[in-house]
Amino acid sequence: MSTPTVSPRYTGTAIALHWLLALAILGSMGFGWYMSDLPFSPQRLKFYNWHKWAGVTILTLSLLRLLWRLTHRPPALPATVVTAMPSWQLRAYHATHHLMYLLFFAVPLVGWAYSSMAGFPIVWFGVLPLPDFVPVDKELAKLVKPFHAILAYTLLALVVLHVAAALKHQFIDRDGLLTRMRPGRA
Repeated sequence: MSTPTVSPRYTGTAIALHWLLALAILGSMGFGWYMSDLPFSPQRLKFYNWHKWAGVTILTLSLLRLLWRLTHRPPALPATVVTAMPSWQLRAYHATHHLMYLLFFAVPLVGWAYSSMAGFPIVWFGVLPLPDFVPVDKELAKLVKPFHAILAYTLLALVVLHVAAALKHQFIDRDGLLTRMRPGRA
C-alpha cells in the first residue's frame, strides 16, 4: 500500500471551471440524448433551443477554461506518480486531455454549424441572436448532423476514461492525485 502523495492543487478558478464544464457537458449530453427521441412538437423545439443554449454556454466556458489554462500553468504531476506510471499511461493521460480540450470546442461548433446549415438560427437564451456559422445548405446539413453525435459520444467515452483513471488513482493507487481537482479545501 502506497502512502498518499501530497501534490499542489489547481487554482480555485481552474477547479470551478473544470466541474462547471463537466456538469454542463454531461447535462447537455443527457438532455440531447433524451430530446432526440421525442416526437415533433413545440416541447421538442423548446428543448432543442435549450440544448443549443447549453452548447453555446459550453463553448464559452471552454474558451474561458482554455484561456485560464494558457495563462496559469497547472501543477506538475508529482514525481512519485510519474515514476510509478507506465509510459503508455502517461501518454494516454496527455492524449486524453488534449482530445477532450479539442472536443470541448468541436462538439458545440459542429452543432452550431449543423443548426446554421439546417436554417435554424441560434438565439442564445432567447435574447442574443448569434450569426449563422455557415450558410444554409440542407443537403450538407444532413451529412453533418451525425458528426455532432459521433463527436459527442467520443467526448463521453473520453470523460468515462478520465473518471476511471481518477478513481483508479484514488482507490487503487491511493496517491492523492484526485485531491488536486477536488472542490473545497485540500
